[in-house]
Amino acid sequence: MAEHHTGPSETGAPMDYPEHEKTYLHFLSAAKFLTIFCVALLIAMAAAFFTTAGWFTGFVLFVLLNIAGVVLLR
Repeated sequence: MAEHHTGPSETGAPMDYPEHEKTYLHFLSAAKFLTIFCVALLIAMAAAFFTTAGWFTGFVLFVLLNIAGVVLLR
């Protein structure tokens, strides 16, 4: 039958909470910049495919949107 414990269920090493918080902040930062990249890519692809702007203008738009996003969301 199942044993009933009254103490903590963790028996391993103590948790390093500052390291967890640092890792979480890095994850949030990576997610933010990846979102900027994906949105800029979608807008640039829409400009290249559905307008007469062309591929070069779409690429320039992609680069400018990435720069603007990184600068604004720092």
